[in-house]
Amino acid sequence: MTSYMIEIDLPDNYTEDFEQRIPHQRYMVNKLMEKGAIVSYSLSADKGKLWITAFAASKTQVRNMISSMPLYDYFVEYMIHELMFSETQHQSMPQPSLN
Repeated sequence: MTSYMIEIDLPDNYTEDFEQRIPHQRYMVNKLMEKGAIVSYSLSADKGKLWITAFAASKTQVRNMISSMPLYDYFVEYMIHELMFSETQHQSMPQPSLN
């Protein structure tokens, strides 16, 4: 599997339809995270850009994943970057102290 960074430009103005699709988008992203296909999903503070770090066998597989997303019709543009590596710190519950 190869890691990819997907950079997505979102529209300047959100329609009611766009906003109604957000819960479906979040559900799908959560399912893909559970499967390990998506590692991170980030939205810029101005809500104009999404970044997704994903694992896939090919760019075609990434394109298929992106095109199946509920918000896909609203993606102004997206770019897929193959990564040499992607390091993340796993956030988990702190380990209890045995003292």
